[in-house]
Amino acid sequence: MVFVLDANRQPLDPCHPARARQLLKAGKAAVLRRYPFTIILRDRQVSDSTTHGHRTKLDPGSKTTGIAVLNEITGRVVWAAELTHRGQKVRDALRSRRQLRRSRRGRKTRYREARFDNRRRREGWLPSSLESRVTNIETWVKRLMRFCPVEAISMELVRFDTQLIQNPEISGVAYQQGELAGYEVREYLLEKWGRRCAYCGATDVPLEVEHIVPRSRGGSDRVSNLTIACHDCNQEKDNRTADEYGVFKHKDFSHIARQAKTPLRDAAAVNTTRWALFKRLKGLNLPIETGTGGRTKHNRTRIGLPKVHWLDAACVGASTPEKLFTAGINPLTIKATGHGARQMARPDKYGFPRGHRQRVKRYFGFQTGDMARAVVTSGKKAGTYVGRVAIRATGSFNIQTVSGTVQGLNHRFFTPLHRADGYQYAEEERRLPPHIRR
Repeated sequence: MVFVLDANRQPLDPCHPARARQLLKAGKAAVLRRYPFTIILRDRQVSDSTTHGHRTKLDPGSKTTGIAVLNEITGRVVWAAELTHRGQKVRDALRSRRQLRRSRRGRKTRYREARFDNRRRREGWLPSSLESRVTNIETWVKRLMRFCPVEAISMELVRFDTQLIQNPEISGVAYQQGELAGYEVREYLLEKWGRRCAYCGATDVPLEVEHIVPRSRGGSDRVSNLTIACHDCNQEKDNRTADEYGVFKHKDFSHIARQAKTPLRDAAAVNTTRWALFKRLKGLNLPIETGTGGRTKHNRTRIGLPKVHWLDAACVGASTPEKLFTAGINPLTIKATGHGARQMARPDKYGFPRGHRQRVKRYFGFQTGDMARAVVTSGKKAGTYVGRVAIRATGSFNIQTVSGTVQGLNHRFFTPLHRADGYQYAEEERRLPPHIRR
């Protein structure tokens, strides 16, 4: 579906792409933004239209977050996306900066007094790699509020209730014996063991929860004694321990007990940022519904949908309708890239400066990261190119297309399509008409 704004930039109900093409062809609308694709009407007001309530649903993840916009009246998903975070790159960049600074200070200010004890962290502080995840999601929720009449938000607040998994009695027996029984533990184990059999490594087969030390041998139901196994391995293991089964199979399964006691790093990242994200979204003054990962999987299994991030988002919370319509949805793949670096001197591998950057980020109306179309009419590089631009102060630009990077094109050949906004869209070139692809 295509987002629609009225003449005063107030959001209307999304329309079908065919309807958007008719409006654009008739001159009644213009393209406001390409990603997400949004049109603006020239002479129509909100008062002339009837809008329906939409709900933004989020499935926050450590590496990828699923986003879905749902029409609450019809139960149809009108827009979806998968947002890939850059938390690891932020951590690596900070580590590199710390190493360079330590080397430089050791050379130039060797006897300077340490001042790190003077620093104070504000309330609600998060490490930069985790803060990046929270702000990415907050940014896109605000964008969707500008382009679509969103009246409520649903988010998965607890991915894995690890305390409840460790102690099933902590919230009462009714929770464990209710409708969601087994979903929390099973989903946690599937993530932890990579959705493959711990013994034979089989994938894309039905997997069963298996006790490393069998209950008949004194094993407990704690998550540190559970793993995932295929049906054949589970039956063949019988009442052996994992070590005894390794002797029987002439394999070394000692790593299973170690991995079972290792916490899930991605789950820890999600659990660390969940309340910070909840407080940020609460500040948007919209009703917020929360749900657990177990309920999400229960809804997805009940409806019969495959496991992908944007479908998980569509199934978050108790507001998920009995029938969910997802046909025809092509999710937008979004990757966070940042807004550039502030580093003015680029170092060599030894940490010494080898070159300095220009203080100006924009030349001839372009900056690195903009999406543009270059139409070269003559010469060896004649043709039409669409992709990301890398600028130079001389006016000789590079453009990165699907087929590779084309270097040395004059800035006069370029027409801007989408300004750099800190994100990269993986489907951007496939959405363009065939006659302008390269």
